[in-house]
Amino acid sequence: MKHKNGTGLGWVAGAAILLAGCSSEIGRRPTDSDISCLRAQMGAELKLSFPLAANTCQRMTDHNFVIGTKNPKPIPLNLHGAPDLQTLADQYGYSYTR
Repeated sequence: MKHKNGTGLGWVAGAAILLAGCSSEIGRRPTDSDISCLRAQMGAELKLSFPLAANTCQRMTDHNFVIGTKNPKPIPLNLHGAPDLQTLADQYGYSYTR
């Protein structure tokens, strides 16, 4: 049975929408900046604390791959223009760039 090209494209588009999601509980989305990710995590229904939100949003030097990497390091959060988040990062000992 052959599928029309539009059907396959529809499945791909639908999957992309589901993967992108609007829910902040899914973690960091590919288009999020550090600031937007932190604000989404801390402002969600769960209202995560700064350390939990930072652990969800912080990127690693291995691009968050679990298999085949040794000693990944956290990349400092880019908090340029967010003095409130910089204060929280200082308070909890997270490294960041201004």
